[in-house]
Amino acid sequence: MADFDVGLVWFRRDLRAADNAALYHALTRCRRVLCAFVFDREILAPLARQDRRVPFIHASCVELNRTLHDAGGALIVRHGAPLHEIPALARACGVNAVFANRDYEPSAKARDEAVAKRLASDDIAFFTFKDQAVFDHDDVLTGANKPYTVFTPYKRKWLATLTPDALKPYASEDHLQALAKPPSDVKHAMPSLAQLGFAEANGPAFPAGTSGAYELFDDFRERMTDYGRTRDFPAQKGPSYLSVHLRHGTVSARALARSAHDAQRHGDKGAETWLGELIWREFYFSVLHHFPHVGVPGDHRAFKPEYDRIEWETGDAAEADFAAWCAGQTGYPLVDAAMRQINTSGYMHNRLRMVVASFLTKDLGIDWRRGEAYFEALLNDFELSNNNGGWQWAASSGCDAQPYFRIFNPVTQSQKFDSAGKFIRHYVPEIAGLSDRDIHAPWRAKPDALKAAKIALGADYPQPVVDHEAARKRTLARYDVVRGPGKRPDEPRSSDDD
Repeated sequence: MADFDVGLVWFRRDLRAADNAALYHALTRCRRVLCAFVFDREILAPLARQDRRVPFIHASCVELNRTLHDAGGALIVRHGAPLHEIPALARACGVNAVFANRDYEPSAKARDEAVAKRLASDDIAFFTFKDQAVFDHDDVLTGANKPYTVFTPYKRKWLATLTPDALKPYASEDHLQALAKPPSDVKHAMPSLAQLGFAEANGPAFPAGTSGAYELFDDFRERMTDYGRTRDFPAQKGPSYLSVHLRHGTVSARALARSAHDAQRHGDKGAETWLGELIWREFYFSVLHHFPHVGVPGDHRAFKPEYDRIEWETGDAAEADFAAWCAGQTGYPLVDAAMRQINTSGYMHNRLRMVVASFLTKDLGIDWRRGEAYFEALLNDFELSNNNGGWQWAASSGCDAQPYFRIFNPVTQSQKFDSAGKFIRHYVPEIAGLSDRDIHAPWRAKPDALKAAKIALGADYPQPVVDHEAARKRTLARYDVVRGPGKRPDEPRSSDDD
């Protein structure tokens, strides 16, 4: 016998019908199940009309609605504030319980607490489930029952905690007969992008929905064994490109981890490396959950409090440098190519995220929070925990971050990871005529080489906005405040320095 007569599944970051924890629990505990999604006005209002994420979410909702419709249900779509829309919809539909999957961001937690209270006042139950991650909250703790702050031991414990049940899919698609359409007086039509206030995606776009996720995953499975060898080279097809699908839940994290883990057990080193990246994602979920000060809305703090004492560059010169960084006009070709990639596509290769973050914080001396906010505004796969963790890693202020004296040399990184300049030439075509040697540092090219390539530095392409070696010395001085009293060691240079 069912626990509830009518249940409502509130889809958020889980836009799929297959292997969906909240949907499965609703279908197996309720006699009839309705489904809803809310385009949150508070989240959408600040976004540009051309924001690329909204078309992806909209297309994924269209596909999800089609799947639910074919099984006898529908996706009820609202455009408003969830705190109002979900309780109002639950009342209008005679719902006894609302089911949703957990979201780990501080603002989402506060939203869910407020919705739960509003529902409780109407005697409606609210249940949340683990779905974005294989392990969350207190699933992976140290022997002293404390959260991990270093990745490698977290990864070891994550793998040691893993059981077949942890990766077992929820057979939600086997119970879709419980799906129902909303009452006739409850509108549930899918609004158009224009009605939401947004335009169709401009430029390259990732395939949306679960079908798009598996289109990418099927392709990646053929390349997974080479992942460890190819993932750092932006001109090669190395990554899975699934981060945007993980972000919006169009594919199950359990399914991806299960595939990688199975391949790893059969000796696939590429799969082992990729599984490690999936575990990094959950590590940052854990950090945000246990140390919420790093992601307080509007006031992100350094994980290591002493790093908030750093005095970052300000003033007109810093503003000009930040604008050059944003526009991909720093004079450092790999940095500029990476920034142009995110500006034109909403995507940036992971190696390049580290390069541009190091350049902003340690070459230009600009607060990591400004770069974090820029990425938040543009990344298709924006994930607060990962974005914050990555920026704090680069700025050395986070948990298990690179040491403060590790300062990426943008020229060395370029020579190492885009040696033939293929990626640079694609995004910085104005210097495409330079040789494979000169393209990494045009200011070092001989006058005849620049003339032959029809490049006038300062006119066709900018001179470097900063001298890397001089910037490195300023950064080490800037970070003096975090060394501790009396500690002035001669820091070794990393292999990523020059």
